[in-house]
Amino acid sequence: MLESVSTFYHSLDAVGRTTLITTPILLLAVAVLLVLERKFPYRKGLPFFREGLFVDLFWYTLVQSYFLQILIFGFIIAPLAAHFGARFHFVSSWPVVAQVGFFVITHDFYIYWFHRFQHNNAFFWRTHEAHHSGKQVDWLAGSRSHFMEIVINQTIEFAPIILLGANPVVVPIKALIDAVWGMYIHANIDVKSGKLQYVINGPEMHLWHHADHEEVYYANFSTKFAVWDWLFGTAFRPENRKPERWGLPYAFPKDYFGQHVFSAYRYDEKALAEKSAAFRYYHGLRWRVLSWVAGRVPAAKHLQGWEVPEEVAETVPAPRPGGNPAPEAAVPSAAAAETKQPAHVA
Repeated sequence: MLESVSTFYHSLDAVGRTTLITTPILLLAVAVLLVLERKFPYRKGLPFFREGLFVDLFWYTLVQSYFLQILIFGFIIAPLAAHFGARFHFVSSWPVVAQVGFFVITHDFYIYWFHRFQHNNAFFWRTHEAHHSGKQVDWLAGSRSHFMEIVINQTIEFAPIILLGANPVVVPIKALIDAVWGMYIHANIDVKSGKLQYVINGPEMHLWHHADHEEVYYANFSTKFAVWDWLFGTAFRPENRKPERWGLPYAFPKDYFGQHVFSAYRYDEKALAEKSAAFRYYHGLRWRVLSWVAGRVPAAKHLQGWEVPEEVAETVPAPRPGGNPAPEAAVPSAAAAETKQPAHVA
């Protein structure tokens, strides 16, 4: 048995062997975060089988990530690599550790500014709002991202690794770091990192970023390194206070495909359901399928998700951090016409 495993391992290339190592590390990180969420919850009463779990786990994590990986690496990065090759050899002679560190830091710096831009631009906000739509933020909530946002960010993330002549194993190593760090900053864990939070980002600042509070609409954009927020004046970390309300200040579809349609065409789910029998059928299809499965596999009933009641009915008003841009004119929409909107919503 061990001999066959060893033979299989050595039959893989360097990337395959590295992936074989990073995968169990990722699964271990998931297990650790789940335990910490139960033992030290930031927001008490948040169940594992929360509302939106199926959409986040199945559609965003499994289906979307699988197909977008094929799209990004097979149809974008591979042609770029074939055309340009490792033309620049900028990092080829560096140790792998230095290569990983270089791309982690530079990409995180880019993500800070692109993320900040998305919150300040009406068009690009639509490629990011899905990420803020969950009202129950936990280790899996970070997987919810518009497909165009993933295409843009991962192309800019991995193309330089190939074009600058990095060791191919940098790709799975950096992917592991991204995945674990992304789960960590969204995890429902009551972390108190003290002065370390001035450098390393974690849940205590990023969970505020997902709050429906006016004071954080333009704050805490960092992903891995909180230092960007402190350097550029967008840090927000109140003492002895936690968010009271989460998610978006306006109605947002709960269905994966509906969320992507909404980014291009604003519509009101309730109004459309009243007018269209076809939409009503589609809208209830997932619930009927899950109910059918739950009738045969009782444990699966939890996939429908448990709703957590909102403690606060409306967006929490507050003075926003200094240096915010003037609000942009919002594009009227059926879903948001009667709701209070942040300046970045259109």
